[in-house]
Amino acid sequence: MPRLDGILADTTPLRVSPPFRRLWWGLGISNLGSQLTVVAVGLQVYALTGSTLAVGVLGIFALVPLVALGLYGGALVDAYDRRKVALLASWALWVVTGLLALQAWLDVGSVGVLYGLVALQSAAFAINNPARSAIIPRLVEPRLLPAANALQTISWSVALTVGPLLGAFLVALWGYGIAYTIDAVLFAAALWAVWRLPSIPPVLTSDVSEPASTPGHGGPDNPAGDGAAPRRKVVGISSVVDGLRYLATRPNVRTTFLVDLAAMILAFPRVLLPAVGVLFIGGGETTTGVLSAAFAVGAVLAGVFSGALSRVRWQGLVIAWAITAWGLSIAAFGAVLLLVGSTNPSQVLVGGLVAACVALALAGASDAVSAVFRQTILQTATPDDMRGRLQGVFIVVVAGGPRLGEVVLGAQASWFGEAWAAVAGGLACIVVVWLILRAQPRFLRYDALHPEP
Repeated sequence: MPRLDGILADTTPLRVSPPFRRLWWGLGISNLGSQLTVVAVGLQVYALTGSTLAVGVLGIFALVPLVALGLYGGALVDAYDRRKVALLASWALWVVTGLLALQAWLDVGSVGVLYGLVALQSAAFAINNPARSAIIPRLVEPRLLPAANALQTISWSVALTVGPLLGAFLVALWGYGIAYTIDAVLFAAALWAVWRLPSIPPVLTSDVSEPASTPGHGGPDNPAGDGAAPRRKVVGISSVVDGLRYLATRPNVRTTFLVDLAAMILAFPRVLLPAVGVLFIGGGETTTGVLSAAFAVGAVLAGVFSGALSRVRWQGLVIAWAITAWGLSIAAFGAVLLLVGSTNPSQVLVGGLVAACVALALAGASDAVSAVFRQTILQTATPDDMRGRLQGVFIVVVAGGPRLGEVVLGAQASWFGEAWAAVAGGLACIVVVWLILRAQPRFLRYDALHPEP
């Protein structure tokens, strides 16, 4: 039987780092519950109001705290023990999940309460996510970061595939209280994983303009092994500004954000899917769900067969071609819609559905590959004392880009129709990304063996 070691995902980080292994399992289980709750909250708001707009407003209550606190949360991560920051933020998330369950069991029936709890949940996530991401480079060697990030992509994509389906099933069968309660139980896995982490105190360099040193294995007072001694730092607006100033001097790291924003703002098609299920392919909400799942399935497959990613040296070049493939896939999705036409079919057009799912799965796989290396460059080309703040910028970009993309493609769809919006968005993404790379040619020569920020 042929060996598959070079094809399947590299599980070395799980074998060599017990803390990373526990964190991976814990976050994977809790992410499943989190996606379950995302669907349950949307369904509950719709049940209370009968308004799609009211459901859409949930996105605003989730996005604003995430953007507002993402940068400050990253500054906290750089100033304090990352285990403690992640643990406190995780406790806050668990409490909010418990409150969601409580309001459902008590049948409070208030949309305002749901909006408020979603905002609190997003605020805690804005601190928790940079902390968890900045922890990983302290748990695995730099050469294993691509493999570790690919494994993270697999667990997240599985949750994104299974969670919404499970959430809708639980709500339909037993109601909102059960769905939220199961999320609270599953979230205990993340609490356990973070609690079991070793202490990860801040390791601060003397000058934020210095290039990142190669992380190693230090002593208990210097876990990053870069020769710097930890010192207490006051967290304020100036700390956030320092992070943004640092980013302005690091073109390769900055380019990872710019190309992702181009892909998400110009070619993120989620807003088109409800209309596709009605006007083009048929099947309504079911088709919308299937098309949404196709993204996650593509990302899962990319992660499962990511063995070669750990050996990639020219990571900037791979990001460029991965985002190009994303744009082509979205344009192909639009081409499928042009071929089937806007005929408002009474039955599902199976051929069109299959073709559309293939295009979106390819888009999901391309985005997963891009995400692995964008995260890896951020982690390896950034000194430890700046990782939290730049992870804060990362979460703002990742969360804000798709929301802006929904506005852009939604407007284009109202002008030109959903099919042409997808085609134009995909092609525009490719053009803009290569214009960015033309202005920053060093990015295409980014060498994983000699990371430069």
